[in-house]
Amino acid sequence: MKKVLIVAVFFLLTMVIAACGTSSGGSSSEGAVETEEGYKLVKKDSFSFASSGEFKPFSMTDGSGEMSGFDIDVANAVAKELGLEPVQHKQSFATIVEGVKNGRFDVAVASHTITEERLKEIDFSIPYYFSGAQIFVRPDSDIQTLDDLKGLEVAVSRGSTYADLMSEVTDNIIYYDSDVVALETLNTGRHDAVVTDFVTGREAIGAGMVLEGRELLERSEQAIGVAKGNDKLLEAINEALQKLRDSGELAEISEKYFGEDITTDPDDQ
Repeated sequence: MKKVLIVAVFFLLTMVIAACGTSSGGSSSEGAVETEEGYKLVKKDSFSFASSGEFKPFSMTDGSGEMSGFDIDVANAVAKELGLEPVQHKQSFATIVEGVKNGRFDVAVASHTITEERLKEIDFSIPYYFSGAQIFVRPDSDIQTLDDLKGLEVAVSRGSTYADLMSEVTDNIIYYDSDVVALETLNTGRHDAVVTDFVTGREAIGAGMVLEGRELLERSEQAIGVAKGNDKLLEAINEALQKLRDSGELAEISEKYFGEDITTDPDDQ
């Protein structure tokens, strides 16, 4: 009897381990609802999107937990074009891609830069805005360029492309869940520099932080993330974004938050 029990327990453990291994690989559409258009959605008639809520003015969270901001307005506008009800989910930035990949959310609308590494995990729409990384420091800093950051303490957002960029320059990297929090700590005297999106840094300075932007490090394209295999939804999102761009609504959303259009490719201006 004891031997039979041991065998049974071993069998159950084997099944659990196998199940865990299966769930970790690739994009998951298990439990997804497929629409007449061929979209795979978490919930019928809904556009479930994730954003961090901690990346002002792209996404901000009020006292009730509701998010607002540029990314949120873009997500709402795309949902309207698709005839779906927008459903927002506040999620730590570093975990959003995995959430889309595993089917927790339909899409990520969280200022994700298109990178080769992320393209291995999910697909991306056409860009909905254009930006780039910049070094931000206190006014009394001698730091000017990327080379000046070698060996210094640099704060970045966890899971961002800026973290990857800084890993090639210094081992002394401090991670935060929010770019804004990183800038706030720099403003209070901690760290040597912060590397973040130049629009975010400029907004922080405009809000009263005593910081300065130094070298611009790269140009980037930000897009909506969609799970691999959800091709019809990706195609529809691309069509919606192009329509919003052609109508001028995308630029209007940008003007609302930044006072300028960051949605047009600089090469087309």
